[in-house]
Amino acid sequence: MTLNLLKMCVGVDSVAELRRWQTRRLKDMRAKGEDAKLRHWTRHAPRRREELLDGGSLYWIIKGRIQVRQRLVGLERRDDTQALKRCALVLDPELVATVPFPARPIQGWRYLAAADAPPDLARAASVKGDLPPTMLAELRALGLI
Repeated sequence: MTLNLLKMCVGVDSVAELRRWQTRRLKDMRAKGEDAKLRHWTRHAPRRREELLDGGSLYWIIKGRIQVRQRLVGLERRDDTQALKRCALVLDPELVATVPFPARPIQGWRYLAAADAPPDLARAASVKGDLPPTMLAELRALGLI
């Protein structure tokens, strides 16, 4: 069964800013001759690895709303020099916009069941017509859709 992760995107104000930051990061890694993978480092490794890598995504909370997701393509463990175990969430570079969904601030990451994850914006827009994303978010918050 597919499982997702939910995480705050600290210091980022928009999906466009996240896209620019990640594009710049990949470019810098290539310029240094490093393996150009998007990695987001966390202190603790998820224990439900198989479920996450079975089509799971990392859903980013930006400005109090889940707004975008990235498919998880791997988990890498590494012990650093100060004996802190760390885990890299390896992400697909494609950012998939979701229906904006309110979310409270969290520390670290949380598991997010597939049934609780907001739908992709492209799929929801085709179902709901040409309503703007903000209107869709308001209708969803009111429980009307």
